[in-house]
Formats: sequence, structure tokens, C-alpha cells
Amino acid sequence: MFSELKDSIRSSILPFVKWVPLSPNSLTIIGLLISILAAVVFATGDLITGGLLIIFSGFFDMIDGSVARAKDRMTVFGGVLDSVCDRYADAIVFAGIIYGSVTGNIIQSSLFSLPLWFWVVFAIMGSYLVSYVRSRAESAGVSSMNIGIAERPERMLILVAGSLSGYLLESIILIVILTHITMVQRLLYARKELE
Repeated sequence: MFSELKDSIRSSILPFVKWVPLSPNSLTIIGLLISILAAVVFATGDLITGGLLIIFSGFFDMIDGSVARAKDRMTVFGGVLDSVCDRYADAIVFAGIIYGSVTGNIIQSSLFSLPLWFWVVFAIMGSYLVSYVRSRAESAGVSSMNIGIAERPERMLILVAGSLSGYLLESIILIVILTHITMVQRLLYARKELE
């Protein structure tokens, strides 16, 4: 949903990022390290700082591709590294939230008598299935799978909104619902394209 906006932002900052002294892969790794820091902060129960760190990490995730284009340093490995770091960043942030929930550092009411950590597990599953269906369908020959209502930027924005507003549980449940809808959207699209 936000992929077109992300692409237009990347295009608009292209003239400025060529002066960035770091390589695209270095920027990718920095974004991952910030996500790890966000996970540690979430584990301590500091939702606001955790949310702000996700925004900061997202900045690096956005400009790494722009720097690669501006410096003509786009590589297949860079794309793979970016994708792997995105998956790791998602998982580690969710792990920090689970830790904070289990230790009592994050206090959120339960829904349907199910605690926050339970919903986070399903958010991880949904996030990975969204990425997996895309990867598997594209390797099977589907040309573009940038479809669905909950790609990674949307999920991170929902998580940030929940962290900053204090409605973390509600944002996680929304991510669970939207990622599973997106997974079904992608499966149906892949079926249509491949049959």
C-alpha cells in the first residue's frame, strides 16, 4: 500500500544521498542495529523510545536503496542482505516486545483472555508468511507481488502508532489481522497468475 509512496520518496531524495559517505550495505546494517536497540528498549518497557527507534531504523531502511541507486552500487547481494536484515529486524523487535510482556515490563490488558505475547507470536507468523508468499510466488514466476494491505512499511507504522499512543496490544492485533489478510490476498493473486 505504501510501496509507491516509499518509491517516490526514494526518487525525490536521490540527488541528495549520493553524498552519503557510507555504502548501501553499511546503511542496511546500521538500520538492523537500531532495530536491535529498539528490541532491547521494548524489553525494558519503554514503548515510546522503542517506537521512535523503529522510525529511525526505517530511515536507514529507506535510504539504503536510494544510496545504491545514486552511487550505481545496486547488487543482487545487496537486495538479499536488505531482505534478510528486514526479516531479522522484524523478529528481534517482536522478541523484545514478547520479553517485555512476559517479564511484566510492558503492561497491556489482554483481549479474549489472551496475553500480549500470544498476539505477538501470531504477528510474527503473519509477517513472515507475507514475505514468504511473495518470495515463493516470485520464484515460481509471478512478476510482481507488491500487493496487499500490510506490507512491511504499513506494519511498522502500525507498530509505531501503537507504541507511541499506548495502544500496543491493539496495534499488534491489527497487525495479526492485516498480515493474514495480506497473505491470503497474495495467495489468491499468485493462484490467478500461475494457473
